[in-house]
Amino acid sequence: MTWAPKHIPEILAAAGQHLVLSLLSVLIGGVIAVALGIVCARRPRLYAFALTITGIIFVIPSLALFALMIPFLGLGMKPALVGLSSYCLLILLRNVVTGLRGVPEDILDAADGMGYGPWQRLIHIELPLALPLILSGIRIALVTVIGIATVAAFIDAGGLGTIILMGIDQNYPEKILVGGLLTAFIATFFDVLLSRTEKVFVRWRGD
Repeated sequence: MTWAPKHIPEILAAAGQHLVLSLLSVLIGGVIAVALGIVCARRPRLYAFALTITGIIFVIPSLALFALMIPFLGLGMKPALVGLSSYCLLILLRNVVTGLRGVPEDILDAADGMGYGPWQRLIHIELPLALPLILSGIRIALVTVIGIATVAAFIDAGGLGTIILMGIDQNYPEKILVGGLLTAFIATFFDVLLSRTEKVFVRWRGD
């Protein structure tokens, strides 16, 4: 390798942009999915409708989705954040609802017997017990978004996709390799980190 050692600051800046873009997208998607999941958990018809809409969004090719947003949001990070957050919703919503529905009825009855109101029960009982599944959804969503975020380079959103795109335009395999390997490394790192965190919460819930 001859290009990478001479461009470490550029590579680190692109990796930082990629990481910020991915984490912000999952954070925004997570907030929306938790709020929507709380509403949908006890409303099967609304949940089915929400799954249909998020499922349609999920199967739209990423480049097409980003391109559709350009007339409204222009180029850069804004359309990338909206698009990537939208891709998170199906994965996160499923896990939030599954986690909330998986809380045993006897625990809910005990909480009611102790005088918990609906919001107290949700905050102190249901969400903590659903947390392992929610974390699993976050892990899958983040790994997915880290990969898709490389496509955001086509709409000038920065990140490691920029290096890959330069490598393609310049027929420079080293740039493609550096961008691809760093993307894979970041995805693997968070997959392992969140997987271990998830196991900790599973053990905690079992105790």
